[in-house]
Amino acid sequence: MQTYLGLLQWTKEGVEKIKDSPSRLDAAKKAFESAGGKITSVFMLMGQYDMAVIAEAPDDATMARVILSLASKGGIRTVTHRAFTEDEYRKIISSIA
Repeated sequence: MQTYLGLLQWTKEGVEKIKDSPSRLDAAKKAFESAGGKITSVFMLMGQYDMAVIAEAPDDATMARVILSLASKGGIRTVTHRAFTEDEYRKIISSIA
């Protein structure tokens, strides 16, 4: 599984329906599970982004498909980054010639 960091901003529509946000998060968790992934951590933030999500997916294409599907519903905008675990980081660094 690959790890990803998603930084989310609520859209105008997402803020107008903010009380539905927990239900949208539950639906997102189900969407990840259906695609073979998992949301492992969720944080509400103060500042430029409204939420941060740590998720796992089998590959980039799966992650892109799930995120695009969720964003197409109109409640969020996302910036998603591939995140490397500490073990992956150590392996990458040790392979530098």
